[in-house]
Amino acid sequence: MLSIVPAFGRIGEENAFAVLARANQLASEGRDIINLGIGQPDMPTPGPIVEAGIKALRDGHHGYTPATGILPLREAVARDIHRRHGVEVSPDSVLIVPGGKVTMFMAILMFGEPGAEILYPDPGFPIYRSMIEFTGATPVPVPIREENGFAFSAADTLSLISDKTRLLIVNSPANPTGGVTPKHEIDALVAGLARYPDIAVLSDEIYGTMTYDGEAHHSLLTYPEIRDRLIYLDGASKTYAMTGWRLGWSVWPKPLYEAARKLAVNAHSCVNAATQWAGIAALDGSQDCVAEMVAEFDRRRALVVEGLNGLPNVSCITPKGAFYAFPNVVKTGWKAKKLTSALLEEAGVAVIGGPDFGVNGEGYLRLSYANSAENIARALERMRTFLAERLGG
Repeated sequence: MLSIVPAFGRIGEENAFAVLARANQLASEGRDIINLGIGQPDMPTPGPIVEAGIKALRDGHHGYTPATGILPLREAVARDIHRRHGVEVSPDSVLIVPGGKVTMFMAILMFGEPGAEILYPDPGFPIYRSMIEFTGATPVPVPIREENGFAFSAADTLSLISDKTRLLIVNSPANPTGGVTPKHEIDALVAGLARYPDIAVLSDEIYGTMTYDGEAHHSLLTYPEIRDRLIYLDGASKTYAMTGWRLGWSVWPKPLYEAARKLAVNAHSCVNAATQWAGIAALDGSQDCVAEMVAEFDRRRALVVEGLNGLPNVSCITPKGAFYAFPNVVKTGWKAKKLTSALLEEAGVAVIGGPDFGVNGEGYLRLSYANSAENIARALERMRTFLAERLGG
């Protein structure tokens, strides 16, 4: 009998893909399924970006590239960071990767080992905890609370640091909650981290272009006092509707860059060439497509929040970023996972249970409003009918 190493028994997964698979199966059986589960823009990749990828193939960009990414794309990332955040970064600190998860994978591998502790947001992106447990490190959840607008608390975070802490993961704007952490909390966190100079920080800013109601995204790159231990995560998947292209990038402090490069060589060699040239078109081209997409998400956000607050015994604070709502369903009397299963199987609405994002996610659902306004309205009506009929079940 084959036996793999125990670490693989500790790997979790992202349940949004399992829900998507079940939703697709039901749809193949003739069911009308509305998917508000997957975190993927429903808009197509903008035309100029697609054309740049096609041109790259026609121009013969068919071979390997440097493991760190082609220099023109690393330069484009540096320009974009300066344009958005007013920060100078060297292209030599930029690493091009096949999606944001790769940066998480690398950072957690670098600092996770038995005896180490890694702090991560909870509820938060499930791959954080999965990879921490894979390395044998101890995952330490930082509670993300509704009463705090689903922003992280600097005080809560700093209180959980111990002499075993090796890495801190922060995420704003946040998945799954849509929370945006205000500058005063980030200021307090950075000030507190001065007492812990040996702790690395992974800042997941993949939703950094998606904020609403005048909220600003404050990148941790703008804090020079932690730049020598900050790993910045970003990419094209959400901002440019390029999930299937698999294009991400990261900025690494000098002491870690060579280790990250070697991991890239060992893991994936390089990102496919045509996608990298398309990435240049995305970053250097007009950003009107981004503004238009965010404006559309904003319109849908209003529809989702109003609709959720109109459901029996459901409440939902207004998310300030990303494209998720995280409604509170405690008063329905249902456990979150049981409710999501029933909504999919009986009402034809796919959403994700809060516990799939951590122990603090019980009592919540995640809805993605990266779907059409028409489908959102239909899904909310189905949820209303289901809850009215089954409340307390």
